[in-house]
Amino acid sequence: MSMVRETGDTAASLRAAMVNELYEMGVFRSEAVAKACSAVPRHVFAADEPLESAYAANKALVIKRDVAGQALSSLSATHIQAVMLEQAEIEPGMRVLEVGSGGYNAALLAELVGDTGTVVSADIDAEIVERARACLDAAGYGRVRVVLADADSGVPEHTPYDRIIVTAAAWDIPPAWLDQVSERGRIIVPLRMRGITRSVAFDRDGAGLVSVSYRLCGFVPMQGNGAYTERLLPLADGVTLQLDDQRQEFDTEALAGAVHGPRLEVWSGAAFDLPDELELFLVSSTPQMVMLHGSKHLVDQGVLGLSVTRGVPALVIGSSFAYRTKRPNEATGGFESGVFAHGPEAEMVAARYVELLRRWAFEHRRRGAARIRYVPLAEGEAEPAVGVVVKRFGVVEITWS
Repeated sequence: MSMVRETGDTAASLRAAMVNELYEMGVFRSEAVAKACSAVPRHVFAADEPLESAYAANKALVIKRDVAGQALSSLSATHIQAVMLEQAEIEPGMRVLEVGSGGYNAALLAELVGDTGTVVSADIDAEIVERARACLDAAGYGRVRVVLADADSGVPEHTPYDRIIVTAAAWDIPPAWLDQVSERGRIIVPLRMRGITRSVAFDRDGAGLVSVSYRLCGFVPMQGNGAYTERLLPLADGVTLQLDDQRQEFDTEALAGAVHGPRLEVWSGAAFDLPDELELFLVSSTPQMVMLHGSKHLVDQGVLGLSVTRGVPALVIGSSFAYRTKRPNEATGGFESGVFAHGPEAEMVAARYVELLRRWAFEHRRRGAARIRYVPLAEGEAEPAVGVVVKRFGVVEITWS
């Protein structure tokens, strides 16, 4: 048996196993997306990776890094690509714009739109465009159009689009995307909101957009005119606040002192469950909620709780702050949510945080309880508020049912 045949047979077997795993994970809601994942040879788009890595259902592969080693472009895990394609509900004959090109997702899109549809894949990096073009040709998807473009401007030459699928973390929704999507079109975008990312499927709602679904996801950040650097504010060695709003001011000296001061522990009596839904609720509950990051070293010392190591929503008021934690508790279904608080007003800030934990657990603890709207507004026309995240070109409004 030739090496090419042997590689092809192994790849086909691994691809089938990947698709079966995605079925078991409950990713597929349509046969069309499952068939696309079964058809596209993913390993062709990850030639430098072992076949086992290329067909790992939940593994992202870095395609290009910057000089500091940070990922500039990646081949997203098939899991999240399939989730977003299900959110898109693509039909044969549709015209689709992909923002951020790696090649593989564009091939999946080509399978979904069929011979009568159109797929345009755009990227700001000429090297990535060239690579995607070569991989698509090698895999037999020469009909996909790959263009060099800044995502902030979209690709007006091929409008209107029935779907715009964004495969990089976007801090805002530029006006070009609204202009270029059709009246009945849909935009699927990994949207950054106060330090977290959710893949939101938006349909038109008058001049703005309204969500039909949202999912947990993670992507490399947008480059070009749409790039946005969230502010990192060091408090003490190993402790940082991540801020969405560049205008927020904090007494860093007082907060640094609070980190190493006494720690108040308060338990809510409410279930800790569906952490991604809870996290979205917390960051949308008040503009005083920011992301707190802490080192494992401080956790090991007992200064901070384990939740800080991956970043946790923290309520910061004056020189005090509180953040969520959990503990085993069968009475609440497995785990109970709680709060660690620091600073002179620890009791007050802990009480406010616990009230939010209880409200979510008793009123909104389910999948899809949030409704996310995007309203275009001129810069300076809105201020951060409860359920309102201010962007450059508009605001994100999040309400809960």
